[in-house]
Amino acid sequence: MSEEVPEIEKTRCGYVTLIGAPNAGKSTLLNQLVGAKIAIVSPKVQTTRARVTAIAVEGQSQIIFVDTPGIFAPSRRLEKAMVNAAWDGVQDADVLALIIDANRGISKDVERIIDGLKKAEAKAHLILNKIDMIKREKLLGLVQELTDRGIFEDVFMISALNGDGVDHLRQTLAGQVPEGPWLFPEDQLATAPMRNLAAEVTREKLFLRLNQELPYSLTVETEKWEERKDGSVKIDQVVYVSRANHKPIVLGKGGATIKQIGAMAREELEEMMGCRVHLFLFVKVREKWLDDPERYQEMGLEFPKN
Repeated sequence: MSEEVPEIEKTRCGYVTLIGAPNAGKSTLLNQLVGAKIAIVSPKVQTTRARVTAIAVEGQSQIIFVDTPGIFAPSRRLEKAMVNAAWDGVQDADVLALIIDANRGISKDVERIIDGLKKAEAKAHLILNKIDMIKREKLLGLVQELTDRGIFEDVFMISALNGDGVDHLRQTLAGQVPEGPWLFPEDQLATAPMRNLAAEVTREKLFLRLNQELPYSLTVETEKWEERKDGSVKIDQVVYVSRANHKPIVLGKGGATIKQIGAMAREELEEMMGCRVHLFLFVKVREKWLDDPERYQEMGLEFPKN
């Protein structure tokens, strides 16, 4: 009598897009879901400028997470490009998840997103983040008010910062992406080249170190990447500012600020890459780069014409 051969579980693979208002915790959640630092995080709103793609494996499922810029009412060209990128992510999603800061509740930006989803006739998972910062009674009332909107398929309550509820969320999403072959190697965590991730690490350190002093009109580009025979990597990056009077802010007295930023970025890059890193930062003025379509293309954004 022959033994029954167990049925092999089919593989799954699909895109899960994370949307939300600025500072809802999307990037922190993305890093928790993947188990690695992929998206930069800072207290400043609008830190994420373009869509960030990261990959997680859960059982037989490969989940391709897309972290989008925060959705708000844009006024400047760069802001419009960021918001457009976020809504583009909605169109491309197999599964859509709206992250809301439970402590802030239903803000004007959240209302704007819900209205946009209704117009697009899109359904989404509701992920309430930072639940450790809100009283249970208030949280339950918020859940009821949001589910009454009629666009949410399921509700997850999490703390992206400490990881509470994240494993359950990832396991649920793994069963919801479509059946199909994996699109990436099992050990790949991100789609962006390492030189791009390195530039984002430095931009994060600029935000963290300068905070309110830092103008938003700043970007970082990796100009040179040299892998040396001793296993170390030499990286040259340029911090571009849009005005000459911004340059001294980034440099600091006697170059002290940029040296500190470089040390912070180098430490994280060495941890990420597992090798010694020689990081050299240069600060240059690039006037009106916010009106240059080529710069937007380098950031992975579509250039808004108005």
